[in-house]
Amino acid sequence: MAQSSIQLGPVGIWTRQFDDYPAAKVQEVAAELEQLGFGAIWFGEATGREALTHAGVLLAGTKRIVIATGIANIYARDPVAMAAGQKTLAEAYPDRFVLGLGVSHVPLVEQLRGHRYEKPVATMRAYLDAMDRAPYGAVPPSTKPIRVLAALGPKMLQLAAERADGAHPYNVNPEHTAQARKILGQGPYLCPEQAVVLETDPTKARKIGRNFLGFYLGLPNYTNNFLRLGFDESDFKNGGSDRLIDSIIAWGDLSAVRNRIRAHQSAGADHVCIQVLNAIPQSLPLAEWRVLASALLHA
Repeated sequence: MAQSSIQLGPVGIWTRQFDDYPAAKVQEVAAELEQLGFGAIWFGEATGREALTHAGVLLAGTKRIVIATGIANIYARDPVAMAAGQKTLAEAYPDRFVLGLGVSHVPLVEQLRGHRYEKPVATMRAYLDAMDRAPYGAVPPSTKPIRVLAALGPKMLQLAAERADGAHPYNVNPEHTAQARKILGQGPYLCPEQAVVLETDPTKARKIGRNFLGFYLGLPNYTNNFLRLGFDESDFKNGGSDRLIDSIIAWGDLSAVRNRIRAHQSAGADHVCIQVLNAIPQSLPLAEWRVLASALLHA
């Protein structure tokens, strides 16, 4: 099987808002993001659309842009189903689908799905082993399917280096990107997500940031990573300290956002996934995406 020639480009879009709109509207917006010049569209999987069918909807509505799961929950499908879904999409849309895999979080696995949440790295390693052994009796993809892992800690990043094509860290800063690149080495993809708020008023910007980050401060996967990055328990109170918000969320004018993206790139990121936050979480940030495309991709 030939190596993939997938082209992610320097900047992509990470969005959860697609779940709030009909599939036809989502396809229309995805086509516009493609025309604007973004390299990829990333989305998650929690209580909304199933990740692989969601990817199929977006792939069918676009022509060139890469569609990536950020992430598909390994507890949502057995390894044979995940491998078959990946190969189905990779064969139908050559060099346009990236399978991002993750272990998710205890509440989303145990309370929502009824599974027992096991040790993350060992569970992911066994899952990848089973994916690699899975039979597939359909027409195979013409090039090697690409997979990346949601990886924050050093052990999961090392597994991403050994058993995947790269990593997709979420809720991170450029300092984490530098650490991740050191662990991954120079070959694998490194695609960090970066939340941005196009608001220059510090109080308004940080309020939007806290409304977003507050949920994640209840999840040990993220707080443990923040501790590794040099924050402490006091930074997690009341939706996050100014220090934490300013480090994890890029807010301000277009220059501030551009500088944060460049910082990730200088630290070793191949592709930065921008997640636009605003005061109405369910609204599609079309205006912001258009402005960002003009400033970042066509300047």
